[in-house]
Amino acid sequence: MSRKPPSGTVVDGVDFDRWAVILCKPDAVERGLVDVVLGRIAAAGVVVADRLDLTAQPWQAHVHYWDLLVDADWFPDRDIPACLDAEYAGRRVAVALAHGEPGIHGRLRQLLGHFDPTRAARGTIRGDLGCDSLRAALAEKRLVRNLVHTSDDPDAARRDFGTWYGANRSSMLTSAPIPLQSAPTDH
Repeated sequence: MSRKPPSGTVVDGVDFDRWAVILCKPDAVERGLVDVVLGRIAAAGVVVADRLDLTAQPWQAHVHYWDLLVDADWFPDRDIPACLDAEYAGRRVAVALAHGEPGIHGRLRQLLGHFDPTRAARGTIRGDLGCDSLRAALAEKRLVRNLVHTSDDPDAARRDFGTWYGANRSSMLTSAPIPLQSAPTDH
């Protein structure tokens, strides 16, 4: 009888303190900003590799934003699963791997800026390129459209990798990443 391996052993031996997943959200894709966003991250000395352009499935958005589902009572006037479906399900996203020094997650979060683009500092991706606001999202009972997400910490990087790439691509994490050179193919 085969047993399911313990959680995390699918990518055992990977130092997720050096890896993160970058999710360019539907608003970045629709505005043609994916290359600009990934380019700004790479210009900050982070290796950006293995980009995939794909159509988000509802389950991916729900797993990726599990914290919004768990804390849905913070948003008593919104149906969070429906909001996630409206923003992601069936829409194009781009994901890429980021590799760098230990603690890469905090550095990436600083590059992105505050989740509300109107509060993000100039020089950050959301501060310079964002065009939405928390105020507008609250008024329209939807999520903030803020272009990009990166893994918050090593545990999130592991979960994000499984969500967007899947365990069958874990070999991507065991070799030295090759930086993006040209436009990716559609997967």
